[in-house]
Amino acid sequence: MAYTHDICTAMDSLTHAAIGACIGELTLGKKLGRHALWLGAVAQNLPDIDVVAALWLPFSKNLLVHRGITHSFLFGVGLAVLLAALLNRWKYTGNAGFGALLLFFLGQIFLHDLLDTCNAYGTGLLLPFQETRFSWNLLYVADPLFTLWPIIAVLVLIFSHRINPQSRKAWAVMGLVLPLAYLGYANQNKATVERSVERSLVSQSLQTKHHFMTPTAFNSWLWYVVATSDSGYHIGYRSVFEGEEAPIAFTFYPRNDHLLAAHPDQQEVQDLKQFAAGYHTAQQRQDTLVFNVLRFGQVLGWRDNSATFAFHYYLQPKLDNTLAVQRGRFQGWDAVTVRQLIHRVFRPQEEKSL
Repeated sequence: MAYTHDICTAMDSLTHAAIGACIGELTLGKKLGRHALWLGAVAQNLPDIDVVAALWLPFSKNLLVHRGITHSFLFGVGLAVLLAALLNRWKYTGNAGFGALLLFFLGQIFLHDLLDTCNAYGTGLLLPFQETRFSWNLLYVADPLFTLWPIIAVLVLIFSHRINPQSRKAWAVMGLVLPLAYLGYANQNKATVERSVERSLVSQSLQTKHHFMTPTAFNSWLWYVVATSDSGYHIGYRSVFEGEEAPIAFTFYPRNDHLLAAHPDQQEVQDLKQFAAGYHTAQQRQDTLVFNVLRFGQVLGWRDNSATFAFHYYLQPKLDNTLAVQRGRFQGWDAVTVRQLIHRVFRPQEEKSL
């Protein structure tokens, strides 16, 4: 399971680094040469310094700290000013000038923060003035079709020594434009699913208050849908290749807040509820009280509607929760599972079993 978590974390960091390197090439490449690539890669990952908080904070608190204040616009401005002032004195970057360095760091940090709002975790852009976490649910945290293009561009920029400055610029532009185009494509897919969800909720007479949808693992074609009712949630899956008229098969999951009332650490419960942002269930698994955050989907839920939620936190008794955000995310994945996912995405109407 740790390996699974590391894949997602590594791909997220790699995506930021590759995009940052492309920006570095475009903005500071003429003045800093290849140093601009490495500086860009580092600068784009600066907001993630909040990971060090895991060394001393309880896990339930660290959930709220991650993508919190270090991902806010206020923090970004302060850090950009500080770094620009410091690097303006360094011989490798000083000739770029304070103004250029300031704009460089502002752009890198703000872009990191905005990209993080594209997946399900939630980003505190307006902290400490407002605690709202922003999440547009356009991308899975690791989507190869988003990450591939900037990585290719950066590899060319690093290892090709004979390309001229104009070609270098063209590769860097490609590394930024194609992911941006993919974001637009993902947004179009989300809009398609949104229409299907609204139609299905009405046709099935489901009394719901609000809903959200987010992509399943590694793609933007199959979407996980959660609709909230008074006592729980209706959960289903929708491929963009299904007809909009076809109803979504929803499964109901009770919220079970009564199970949380007797938990001795109510502050821990409140922290988890805040992190869940209104999408959580509690369940008793034999002798273990489990808190599920629904925002991160289920483990192969598109194949099994009774699947475990990827984020499940052991409240009582206390067990290991260090990987709760991605616990078992890819448990059960093999070649057969991949074929089944492809079938579910591209041929959702067929009943044939692989």
